[in-house]
Amino acid sequence: METIVSHGIVDTYMQKLKNNLSVDAAIVGGGPSGLVAAYYLAKAGKKVALFERNLAPGGGMWGGAMMFNDIIIQKEAIHILDELNVKYKPYKDDLFYVLDSVHATSALIYAATSAGATIFNCFSVEDVVYKNNEVAGLVVNWAPVMKERMHVDPLMIMSKTVLEGTGHDCMIAQLVARKNKVKLNTPSGQVEGEKSLSIEEGEITTVENTKEIFPGLFVSGMAANGVSGSFRMGPIFGGMLLSGKKAAELMLESINNK
Repeated sequence: METIVSHGIVDTYMQKLKNNLSVDAAIVGGGPSGLVAAYYLAKAGKKVALFERNLAPGGGMWGGAMMFNDIIIQKEAIHILDELNVKYKPYKDDLFYVLDSVHATSALIYAATSAGATIFNCFSVEDVVYKNNEVAGLVVNWAPVMKERMHVDPLMIMSKTVLEGTGHDCMIAQLVARKNKVKLNTPSGQVEGEKSLSIEEGEITTVENTKEIFPGLFVSGMAANGVSGSFRMGPIFGGMLLSGKKAAELMLESINNK
């Protein structure tokens, strides 16, 4: 039985990895915007691989605010929760709703994978594939390898589109601009950096700043505001969900044109 268990895991995982060495959409970061983007892209029939460096995808959505595991969603994003069968309760005049963060995060993961997206946890993205002045894929390694700074060469994932969803750090955007000495689709041409918290403005601009910031590279969620220099928003997640849906729509258009 021990041999059967090991063979079963190794055989199926290797096949899963091989099947995702070339995809339509590669998503870096499994926060709420990345998960929502993965859901809509996979639902549209695209091959989607999401890479999350932590053991569990979900980003900051798991912990709520200061480990109070409830979060707020505004009315504008409720249609996404309804589509994904996420439970919620009205809070203020039907303009805001409260969700259990564990239930909501689990639901996003389930929706994305059920739609056909593949999630690779414990993966770090250490670089992008750069061809013909365009982001054409990801350079990936095991997260523990990166954490321990071991000298182990990576593998490559080729993709028609890449989504930067790494949150506050804007890691992929920073890397692309720095290593390739290129200008991004921002006022300065570089990562502008995130401003301090302002929930109302932050929620609006999270969606506005979801866009293609360099050929082949899109940005969503908190990274969208970090790249374009807008505000953080705190434990309210409607903008994140709407950003993920918008990112998927933009990426679908790009994929279909390639």
